[in-house]
Parts: sequence; C-alpha cells; structure tokens
Amino acid sequence: MVKSIFYKEWLKIRLFLIGFTLLSLVGMFYILLSLKHGFAFSGGKNMWNELLFQGEQFFRPLKFVPLTGGILIAVAQYLPETVNKRLKLTFHLPLAENKAVMLMHLFGFLGLITSFSLIFGSFVALTAYYFPAEIVMSCIWSVIPWFLAGLSSYFIVSIVILEPVWINKFIYLLTGSFFLSVFLLSPLTAAYHPAIGGLLLFCVLLSFVILLPAYKFRKGEM
Repeated sequence: MVKSIFYKEWLKIRLFLIGFTLLSLVGMFYILLSLKHGFAFSGGKNMWNELLFQGEQFFRPLKFVPLTGGILIAVAQYLPETVNKRLKLTFHLPLAENKAVMLMHLFGFLGLITSFSLIFGSFVALTAYYFPAEIVMSCIWSVIPWFLAGLSSYFIVSIVILEPVWINKFIYLLTGSFFLSVFLLSPLTAAYHPAIGGLLLFCVLLSFVILLPAYKFRKGEM
C-alpha cells in the first residue's frame, strides 16, 4: 500500500520535480560563469574584498529558488487532490487516514529534499572550488534558511490548498507568508547562523499541520 501511494504521488509531481531540479542546476551553472567572469576581470583580491567587506553575495540569484520549488511541488501534488474531492478516494484505502496523508506528505518532502540536496551540493562544490573553508561555511549558513524556506513553503501551500474553508485559506496564506518572510529577511552573509535551530524546529512542527485541513476535508467542511 505504501508503494502504491508513493507511485501515485510520483506520477503527479515527477515532471515538475525533474524540471525544477534541472532548471535550478542550470542556474548554478550561471552562477559559475558569473564567478569565473568576476575572477577573470576583477581579480581574486577584489572578489574577496567584495564578499568579505562589502557584503556582496555572488549566490544571491539562489535566494528564491527553493521557495519556488516548494510552492511548485505543493501545487502539483495537492491541487489535483481537491478536484472533485479526489483526496477522499485515498481515505477509502485500507490504511489509517492520517497515515495516508502523512505518507503523501512524506513523499513530497523526500522529493524536495532530493532536489535540494543536488542543488545545495553543487553550490557547496562550486563555492569550495573558488574560496577557502571559512568563506564556504559563511555561504552555507547564508543559504540554509533559503532551503528551509523552500520546505516551509511546501508545507504552507499544501495546507492552504487542502483547507476547505475559504476564510481559513486566507488566514493560513497570510500567516504563512509572514513566517516565510522571516527566512528571507537579512541580506548579510551568515546572519542567520544563530537562528538556524529555531527555523529548523519551526519547519518540523509545520510539517504536521497538514493533518488539520486533511481532517476537515474528509469530514466535508466547507
């Protein structure tokens, strides 16, 4: 039964997930070309000076990539479930209803984690090629909140789509947008380092909220 649910979810999101990942890796290639251009025409000394003392972030184009991915996968996975209330078919499977919802959620989460790992890994490799370990770690601490924002956006948009009561949809969307902005506030390199633990905890807790709109959905609330 678990394999069947995973396969169903894979059929819904596979094109979006693969397309998003490939486009993101193309974006990483663009960042690589920008770095090569900067080192070739400005010199390593100027590049380091801009990064360390002027607050320049060569990886800034990456900022909204995870956020976009989370929203895209949530829409691809859950919007079809609301058409003619197809999600209720899943609730008729010989499987606990909450477990079925969490398995669906788990698959989307794992798909995003796989995609984000490829993007994040290519970013670390690219940064490590041009900069020493200290700068690499600063860059890593800077982008981790962006990837957590991507996961959070997946959870929030999933909640908004499944929520059957329209006023609640608006409240979830408004509240979720506020919390997502917290992940993206500071433009300073490594500024979020002390807050990573709190952001991660928020992301984990948010993943379970999907059970509330799913419960109301199967009870037929409007």
